[in-house]
Amino acid sequence: MHTRLCDELGIEFPIFAFTHCRDVVAAVSNAGGIGVLGAVGFSPEQLEIELNWIDEHVGDRPYGVDVVIPGKYEGMGELDADKLADQLRAMVPQGHLDFAKKLLAEHGVPELPDGETNQLRLLGWTNATAAPQIDVALAHDGVRLVANALGTPPADVIEQVHESGRKVAALCGSPTQAQRHRDAGVDIVIAQGGEAGGHTGEVGSVVLWPQVIEAVAPLPVLAAGGIGNGAQIAAALGMGAEGVWTGSLWLTVEEADLPPAQKQQLLDAGSRDTVRSRSFTGKPARMLRSAWTEAWEQPDTPDPLPMPLQYMVSGDCVARGHRYPDRSLDVMFNPVGQVVGQMNKVAKARDVVLRLVEEYVDAVDRLNKLSAG
Repeated sequence: MHTRLCDELGIEFPIFAFTHCRDVVAAVSNAGGIGVLGAVGFSPEQLEIELNWIDEHVGDRPYGVDVVIPGKYEGMGELDADKLADQLRAMVPQGHLDFAKKLLAEHGVPELPDGETNQLRLLGWTNATAAPQIDVALAHDGVRLVANALGTPPADVIEQVHESGRKVAALCGSPTQAQRHRDAGVDIVIAQGGEAGGHTGEVGSVVLWPQVIEAVAPLPVLAAGGIGNGAQIAAALGMGAEGVWTGSLWLTVEEADLPPAQKQQLLDAGSRDTVRSRSFTGKPARMLRSAWTEAWEQPDTPDPLPMPLQYMVSGDCVARGHRYPDRSLDVMFNPVGQVVGQMNKVAKARDVVLRLVEEYVDAVDRLNKLSAG
């Protein structure tokens, strides 16, 4: 399973693990892969705390940070986060806020205590909010990779990361997007099939991966979307990928910091229980189907707003879900891919990495025997 990215990043296995949990980042990096911390939910101050903790627990092993700078969003161009937040708040229709509040009340989700609110908060879905996160990330020697989850990173961001000696990665859902990444100077293209969790396009992985690999060759491509075992990794590398980008797989590991009820909800779910919805972030993202996603799809309800306005509506739902997970399962934000159907037991992250490697070896052995005839 050794590819050129293993040498370039100093890792044993080209298994990239996207997660919002620092414990998972450390466990995967220590097991020979590379953990990538999703920064979108952290303030710069919080991110600094998380990265300091990771530094202490991985030694000199590398890890990455993932930010979200969409190629297109409302308020694009405003780089002052406070001004942008004020500008966007004024754009959120009261009807959307009322609908969300009514929906949460109907499903018995308690309101947040006084002084604790997330409604109308601007999360890291913009250049203005991601820029300080990147500054924090580049101050840590262990960070070897900065990935952008939506769109081609701005030229100044790519230059900043390159000047620091790190690599830039970016996700895509089409060969055209991949070529834009390449032309902008992105080092690693992540081809994410439509069955992946979070923000995705519509084309399935097995169709998308070879198209992207051909479109940007010889630039290294990571295969993402629907990877839950080593045989799927073998298939991706067999198509020409230089590694795999995994995310959903780490939601149910022992180290994941999800509440037990939410983790169990994922363990019980099947692949048909996911849906692509704009109801939380404003862009199509795959998640578990819920009363929230269903409500926003009805013809007589408000249409989801563009990113990042929709999160300024759904942020209250997310905050209440974190505060009261056992009472929010009907409406909880559960981004996960169709591979959730393969996620049926809890294991340590290290054991998951080793299982993937063993299954990969078994798959390659089967292919070698077939080739030998």
